[in-house]
Amino acid sequence: MADSKPAAYRAPVAPALVASTADGIRPNAKLIALLSLGHFVVDLNQGSLPAVLPFLKSAHQLSYAAVATIVLAANVAGSIVQPLFGYFADQTARRWMLPLSVLLTGVGFSLMGLAPGYGALLALVVVMGLGVAAYHPEAYKTATNVAGERKATALSWFSLGGNVGVALGPPVITVLVSGLGLAGSLGLLAPTVVAAALLLAVLPALSRSAAPRAAAAAAARGVNMPRAMALLILVVTIRSWTGLGFTTFVPFYYIDVLGADPRLVGPLLFVFLGAGAAATVVAGPLADRWGARAFMQWVLLAALPFGVLFLLARGVLAFVMLGLFGALLTSSFSVSVVLGQAYLPRNAGMASGLIVGFAIGAGGLGVTALGWVADRYGLPAALWISTLMLLLAFVATRFLPAPSVHEAR
Repeated sequence: MADSKPAAYRAPVAPALVASTADGIRPNAKLIALLSLGHFVVDLNQGSLPAVLPFLKSAHQLSYAAVATIVLAANVAGSIVQPLFGYFADQTARRWMLPLSVLLTGVGFSLMGLAPGYGALLALVVVMGLGVAAYHPEAYKTATNVAGERKATALSWFSLGGNVGVALGPPVITVLVSGLGLAGSLGLLAPTVVAAALLLAVLPALSRSAAPRAAAAAAARGVNMPRAMALLILVVTIRSWTGLGFTTFVPFYYIDVLGADPRLVGPLLFVFLGAGAAATVVAGPLADRWGARAFMQWVLLAALPFGVLFLLARGVLAFVMLGLFGALLTSSFSVSVVLGQAYLPRNAGMASGLIVGFAIGAGGLGVTALGWVADRYGLPAALWISTLMLLLAFVATRFLPAPSVHEAR
């Protein structure tokens, strides 16, 4: 009898409990890295489209209206329909969509250089867009399930892959097509096949790792907050409007207004997008410490003065201001997904699709309005509107309520 109590304390239950607790806290870094690699390849292909459009326009003798239709098709297929894939992701885990969507994105884009005509080109754009739309909700939900308790930090690393892919897409495809002609687009098949094969190989591990964590998380989930989600979508739409306004019109501003060398466009966009990619990694731990809602409320306001200073500065200082503006603006990317999942805790896939797809795609529609402003009042006016829109976003964030789950406060 005297030994019975110590024996009970030495039972193997305690280590199992400790391991289970630690497993719930620590993110699965290897799986998140592979998901980030898939994200990188998907957005590398998607991010290459704007840079290849001038080559496609020349090769197929397209009008600007036809080029705009290509962009519209990519936007609708890749962004607007993402909530539909998010709905499917919430019904049941479809991990097989991860390697398949990477493959669809890469095949759709890489074959554009061989398209025999405009109809085939549009069809390939839609294939690429559907791959993009299918990957993001499933991957964000899977990454959240294997992220442990530090969700903003884990998703910032996952988002880093996509942001780096978007930043590297234009220079990579420009080098390939400039050196090899339009057939150089086939060069992006190599990273596509590698990423798809790696994700296919880890499908069993993804399912095993995500299932128990998802089941445990389900028990702690709160109630959906659709009104809060609608307000967050408005904030992300405005942020997207600002970001796309800069990526679209800053190159023309430098060339047509400031008379800069066209070769400066590549470095300009890389500074803006590259700084944003790096900032997502810094933002995650800060959002975990301060709370995603508090981070969203202040980071967009913090970005505003750097956008203003960019428009007033010249030379190297303008590059520095553009980089800081891009860093602060984009840093809230993964944080907004975490907050969206907190507002729709029972529909994490739908939340990811609404933020990464619908809200960003809807923000792209605002660029059309900015184009109208640029035609009538000049490019500086369009950029000033893009910058000052952040004031509206800040006001909207002040009405964001506290989510029903503690992780995003």
